[in-house]
Amino acid sequence: MSISVIGTYHSKFGALEDTIYDLILNAGRGAMKDSGLEADAIGAVFLGNFSAGQFVNQEHLGAMVVDIDPGLRFKPSTRLENACASGSAAIEMASYALEAGEIDYALVIGAEKMTSLDTRGVTHALATASYWPDEGANGMTFPGLFAEFAKGYMKHYDYSLEMMRNTFAQISAKNHTNAVENPLAHMPMSITAEKILGKEDRKNPIIADPLRLFDCSLVSDGAAALVLTKTENALKIKDDVVEISAMGHTTDYLSLVSGKRADYELTAGKLAIQKAYAKAGITVDDLDFAEVHDCFTINELLAYEAMGIKEGGMGHLALEEGIVFRDGKLPVNLSGGLKAKGHPVGTTGVSMAVLATRQLLGKAVGIQKKDAETGLTFNVGGSSASCYASVYKRIK
Repeated sequence: MSISVIGTYHSKFGALEDTIYDLILNAGRGAMKDSGLEADAIGAVFLGNFSAGQFVNQEHLGAMVVDIDPGLRFKPSTRLENACASGSAAIEMASYALEAGEIDYALVIGAEKMTSLDTRGVTHALATASYWPDEGANGMTFPGLFAEFAKGYMKHYDYSLEMMRNTFAQISAKNHTNAVENPLAHMPMSITAEKILGKEDRKNPIIADPLRLFDCSLVSDGAAALVLTKTENALKIKDDVVEISAMGHTTDYLSLVSGKRADYELTAGKLAIQKAYAKAGITVDDLDFAEVHDCFTINELLAYEAMGIKEGGMGHLALEEGIVFRDGKLPVNLSGGLKAKGHPVGTTGVSMAVLATRQLLGKAVGIQKKDAETGLTFNVGGSSASCYASVYKRIK
């Protein structure tokens, strides 16, 4: 790939007063302002959104972007959906259009307003990203689906519940603590794994056995946006350029409970990451940081193994050896991740891209990794059926 980022925007995440319309308009305007471009320079707009129809009764969001600026009127604009990876789908489609030469500049927005619904409503909306006949229709929630990964992992590697709870608590504590330095995070909290493990059940209840409250990401509102162009063009107009040097996109069976795919590893995710590494000409040893999809703590553990930090079943060593902590060799989720930064689902892929870009420019949202040159983002949709891995490099 030869696509670079020349403008970014990232909202606060949390239970916001902003409407879905506010989120989209502010994101688009913010990214264009950061890029220095006028709206009429934008060739097309790509909007990642999972389910505004269910969350706020508004489909057809692509047309909403015209209100960002009159200069976008009559420009192509498309809303893209791929569950929690909708934002990455928008980035991918924008990149295709740029590489094909159809446009010179693309505006990419990720936006979701989730908190208008109560817990039951949010649970139902998210469950529609499962295979409904066998999963959602039978009462399977997303905590339940990722609990299947946790149980499958325990069974496959013969690990005890105590061991898994300790690992999950370390991931949760790491991400909440990292978020303390992220001014845009939904739930910053300085906490230790020991404090999480020591909480009584009413303060850390089981959501879907063996996953507890502190193993689950947040229901959040928020938006993020990018302006993209070809790298050769970016180098002419910006002093500091971050390139999306590779993207790997894979898809597995929609259903997890059907037994058609493994419940102890992210098979498609591992392949997506390997594709991204190969395209970028790197290995895991070349990474300076990663932002990964910790919708549940089990998924961050599985991501360690999919990335190749540790072999299958050995992901816990990435924590025990300090590798993935802020001062480690390969810090993961310096922003706080979905667990603490927040997870407005259609926004997440674009949020990761903004975080990676700003980290590489030395303008991190939160903790700054010194002299970072290469980073990875790993975003999944559904029960990790849709997987996107992207390599970001600072080239100037």
